[in-house]
Amino acid sequence: MALNVSARRKRIVGALLLVGLVLAVIFARPAGRHLRAASLLLRFADANATGLVAGFGRHAVDESETTVPTARGDVKARLYTPRALPGAPGVVIVHGIHRLGIDEPRLERFARAISATGLQVLTPEVKEIADYRIDPASIETIGAAATALHQRVGGKGVGVMGMSFAGGLALLAASDPRFAADVAFVVAIGAHHDMGRVLRFFATNQVERPDGTRAPLAAHPYGALVLIYSNVERVVSAEEEPIAKEAIRLWLWEQPEAARERLKELAPATREKVEALFEGKGDVPTLVNEIARDEAAANAVSPRGHLGALRAPVFLLHGAGDTVIPAAETLWLAREVPRELLRASLVSDAIVHVELHGEPSILEQLSLVRFMAEILAAAEAR
Repeated sequence: MALNVSARRKRIVGALLLVGLVLAVIFARPAGRHLRAASLLLRFADANATGLVAGFGRHAVDESETTVPTARGDVKARLYTPRALPGAPGVVIVHGIHRLGIDEPRLERFARAISATGLQVLTPEVKEIADYRIDPASIETIGAAATALHQRVGGKGVGVMGMSFAGGLALLAASDPRFAADVAFVVAIGAHHDMGRVLRFFATNQVERPDGTRAPLAAHPYGALVLIYSNVERVVSAEEEPIAKEAIRLWLWEQPEAARERLKELAPATREKVEALFEGKGDVPTLVNEIARDEAAANAVSPRGHLGALRAPVFLLHGAGDTVIPAAETLWLAREVPRELLRASLVSDAIVHVELHGEPSILEQLSLVRFMAEILAAAEAR
């Protein structure tokens, strides 16, 4: 979640300040946690936010580089610790699809804001996700990070929070018997439930809801391009796969000139196909349908059918207008998560995908503050 316009940020900050103060009046005993949640959101929206609410429950945060041991070797990670609370509860935050991984500025700001409320935060580098690939290998990295932080906090269960496709993978890690005992709760933000259904959305621009209805929604080209990149071997020849993959990677990295230069090395027909994708004119339905033929690969990274093994409480959050992973995916998740474990499910106009959005109403902000306050309560209960 992030704000892109400074004036908009200031308006949201001001409104959140009002929400925090109102909560302090409405809620007597729980006011402190709600104020800390409002403070967290304020600091995330604006790292320089000041004032009564922004400073409420704020701890100085120490940052250190570390590693997480996995069966495939050590993984780079970063630990955020509230200076005055070395034994604080913990939460693992898993980055979304971005080449900077744990160094992505929005993730760093969010991790600092969470830690400043009094939690230890571990952000593991998930190399597949950082390379724009949705891969079952990431599930082990996420679970291993939960195990490592669980040990660090003295055997208390820790939370796992995943962004975007990492949200679905976090749910799979929590459902895995190797890691279930380490995970105290899961937060999935903008997550998917069924990769196959998300692929159909990219191909058809139609959202499939749990009630059987469909709704039109223009899919963001970025989502389809990420999935095509992850499966480029299915849409180009083996000889041209490395070049096509690097060209798409450079495009996703927002290096269009370098991407187009790499395209020159492809055969004309392949070059035309990939360049059309860059321009938003490609035959996405055909390419996506080719990828979707491998149902086993989609199922391996889909929470669908695997959530009955969950032992941890679950919190679901989704932006109502998400065009990368439709908000209906969270409705599907909410239907499959065991009822006794679903603590909160919020589809909000206050966010789009995993970013704060526009000028949310007071009621939307109040819902978001309450949602974050419940997560803080879950973390502190361990």
